[in-house]
Amino acid sequence: MNKNILNDDINSIISEDLPWRELDGKTVIVTGANGFIPTYIVRVLIALKNTKVIAIVRNKNKAETKFSDLLDNPNFNIVVQDINFPFTINEKIDYIIHGASQASPKYYGVDPVGTLKTNSLGTAYLLDIGVKHQIKKFLFISSGEVYGQVDETVSELIETYNGNIDCTNIRSCYGESKRMGENMCVCYSHQYGIPVNMVRLSHVYGWGFDLNDGRVIPDFVSNVINNQNIVLNSDGSAKRSFCYITDLIRALFYVLFKGEDKNAYNIASEKETSILELANMMTNIYPEKKLRVEFNEDIFKKGYIKSPSTRANFNIDKIKSLGWREKVKIEDGLKRMLEYHEG
Repeated sequence: MNKNILNDDINSIISEDLPWRELDGKTVIVTGANGFIPTYIVRVLIALKNTKVIAIVRNKNKAETKFSDLLDNPNFNIVVQDINFPFTINEKIDYIIHGASQASPKYYGVDPVGTLKTNSLGTAYLLDIGVKHQIKKFLFISSGEVYGQVDETVSELIETYNGNIDCTNIRSCYGESKRMGENMCVCYSHQYGIPVNMVRLSHVYGWGFDLNDGRVIPDFVSNVINNQNIVLNSDGSAKRSFCYITDLIRALFYVLFKGEDKNAYNIASEKETSILELANMMTNIYPEKKLRVEFNEDIFKKGYIKSPSTRANFNIDKIKSLGWREKVKIEDGLKRMLEYHEG
C-alpha cells in the first residue's frame, strides 16, 4: 500500500483557500470515524495542528489500528459509542460532522433497521448534543438517495427535486431515513437556532475504501489488483457521477465554512460515467494485465438489492457558487486508488 498517496491527498485539501483558522482551538465531533469519508475528515482536521477531534466509533480496536499514528496526539480522542442510543459529551463542542451511516447497499437487505436508526435516531441524539452546546455548525452527510427514483425525463437533479421513494421497499431504509435526517436538521435549526447544512453525495471513491464494501468501484479495484476480469451483472448502461475523495472533502469544508443555514448541497463530479465506461477505464489502467470486461446478468450478490435508478446527474451549481471546483478527473482518481492498493 502506498501511503504517500494519503499524505498527498491531505496536503492538497488543506492547501485549499478556505478560512481554516476558524477551526483554531475548536473541538469537532466526527461520527462514524472508522468509515471511509469520516477517516479523511479526521485526518484533515488533525493536520490543521490546532483543532481537537472527538472521533466517535463503535469498534475501538479498528479505530486504534486505523489511527495508530494519532493515538499519542493530544488533539485526537476516540470515543466508543453507539449513537443510536442517547449519550452526552462533557467537554465543550463547537462543530458536529455526522458521517456515521451504513452507506453500502449490501447492508440494506441484511440490516435495514440498523441502517435507518443511524440516519434518524442517531441524528436526533447528535442534534440534542448540538443544542446543548449551541454549536457553530451541524453538518449532516446525506446522500443522493434522497432523490429517490428519478424520472427519466429529468435531465439533472437540483436540490429542490423530490423523486418517489417507495416506503414499502426494504431498500428505502437508507434513502427514506436520510430524508428524515435532513428534515430533523432543518427542524432543530428552526426551533433551537443551531446552524445546519446537509450535503448530498454522489458516488465517492479513493484511498481507504474497503474493498469488501459491495459498491461498484471497490469491487472493480479488487478485480484489477487480483488480476481478475471485471464481470458486469447488467449491460453497464447505468450512469453515475463518481467524485474523488479529495474533491468531496474540500466540498464538505466549503459547506461547513460557507454554506447557507438550513440548505442542502449536491456534491458530485460534473461528468457522468456509465458502469461499462468505468469498467473499461479500470481494465485499461494496467494494459499489461490483459484484463477484459465480461457480462453476466444472472448473478446477484447475496443481500444486495438493486437500485431502481439508472442515472444520477447531479446539478452542482449550488456548491460551485460557494467557490468549489472539481479538480481530479476520474481517470486520474482511479489510477491513484489502484496505485495505493497495488503499493
